[in-house]
Amino acid sequence: MSSNAAGPVIVVDRLTKEYVLGTRTRGYTTLREAAVTAVSAPLRRVQRLARGGSDVQSRPFRALDNLSFSIDGGSVVGIVGRNGAGKSTLLRALSRITEPTSGTITIRGRVASLLEVGTGFHPELTGRENVYLNGSLLGMRRSEITRKFDEIVAFSEVEAFLDTPVKRYSSGMYVRLAFAVAAHLEPEILIVDEVLAVGDAAFQQKCLGKMQDVGRGGRTVLFVSHNMSAITRLCSRALLLSHGRLDFDGSTLEAVTRYLAEERRPDALRWETAGLPRRLEEYGELARLTVVEVRPVAGTVPEFRFGDDLRLSVTFLATSTIQHAAIGVGIDDLLGARIATFNSDEVGVTLTADRNRIYTLDLCVPRCVLNPGRYAISCAVLSGARILDFLPQAGFFDIQPIRADTGEHFEPTAGAGMVRLDCAWEIREATGSVAAASGP
Repeated sequence: MSSNAAGPVIVVDRLTKEYVLGTRTRGYTTLREAAVTAVSAPLRRVQRLARGGSDVQSRPFRALDNLSFSIDGGSVVGIVGRNGAGKSTLLRALSRITEPTSGTITIRGRVASLLEVGTGFHPELTGRENVYLNGSLLGMRRSEITRKFDEIVAFSEVEAFLDTPVKRYSSGMYVRLAFAVAAHLEPEILIVDEVLAVGDAAFQQKCLGKMQDVGRGGRTVLFVSHNMSAITRLCSRALLLSHGRLDFDGSTLEAVTRYLAEERRPDALRWETAGLPRRLEEYGELARLTVVEVRPVAGTVPEFRFGDDLRLSVTFLATSTIQHAAIGVGIDDLLGARIATFNSDEVGVTLTADRNRIYTLDLCVPRCVLNPGRYAISCAVLSGARILDFLPQAGFFDIQPIRADTGEHFEPTAGAGMVRLDCAWEIREATGSVAAASGP
């Protein structure tokens, strides 16, 4: 059934999902959950069994709390909320990857989900083989996959590696191929979590354009992102989640406004991040971000003057021995648009991290040229092309409209952009004569 048929294609009624903290959750409840976990995380399952103690009782945690809403066919709906609000849990429940504790989900149409890098991919199979495997998991016939195959490969831009086992792919290559499969095999409902954050900016824009095409084609799109620019560009409606509850359901602009109002008060110099929930299960297993700090020249609030050195510190705990460990820091505006990225390995700063040791890396951006305003810090622990831990919007800071060199206050020109670069102007008088103009 096409999702542009009249009436809702997704109905969620009093949906609740509880986990027991400190334990392995109860056995797999769907065939897909068992299959996906078996091919994507066998080592983690063995490690957890080896550590033992998986049946020790602990307190319950309610990731989703009595959610109710419906989505009409052909809608493009954003889902926003701070870390731990329940966004990814909701998408996993809608994708039938995890079973609700209570409540019901009714879905009309075929669902394609892109929730984790490489979900549904077998690491030993090639990219070509995984296109057919992933398509089969989406319920496609082989003839249907073959008909779309060239288009999928062209979009993913991994043709040169198509016959290479995907275990040798970078996370960005995984995302390219997985998104291409999910978006091109014509599901009635496309569900996308923020896995696109690991792709480069050009590919992210390409994916957003494809999702717009999917929406204009009458199919339904659910999109989770911390990038409010992408949400406002793509979605006409948004759900705002807070502590597992539906805090707002309505226009995207109103949802984004409420989200920014509750989330963005930078009232600290130091943010402890070890206990924050991670978007992907493997994030934080081998290395875990623990503290993000801003270090302004003076003051007790995270404020810098325009032209100050921007100084940040990022601390992580290595829970295993890591070769070539590095830190990545992204500076974003409050809508989530990336302004600049600083990866320590790009300037030759890496380390061999020993197990159970804590490391801090300091970043200095001399004479920061960001225009006055409020900015967010995203952080990652890296090892080569692999992301070991990642937190969007882990901390925040302000740039004041005060010049560091003179102490003078100035008002930035509205719409002048995010940076104020040094420049020089000179006047040159053109040579030659100008013909006199005369009337008729």
